[in-house]
Amino acid sequence: AQEPGTPLSDQEYHKFFQFLRITIQARTACQLRELYGCKNSLVQRLDEYENHGVIPSGPICSELPENPSFHNFCTFSLYRCIMKQYFLKV
Repeated sequence: AQEPGTPLSDQEYHKFFQFLRITIQARTACQLRELYGCKNSLVQRLDEYENHGVIPSGPICSELPENPSFHNFCTFSLYRCIMKQYFLKV
């Protein structure tokens, strides 16, 4: 264990900045979704990429007790963006 107040190791910095890059990219995708909507071709390409080439049709089931299902993938993605749970899966 590192001493409190000491800088991260090279490996720890790599993991730290890798997570930040991914989070920033997720936020950017959310901003695109919020600005242009789910019918935008770039947003649809991102959705396809996230789902191995196919945007799932609804309803989308989740393990969230407060929201067990979503009407479609767009609604699910908007929920993730609003709640800032970028890596939440169904």
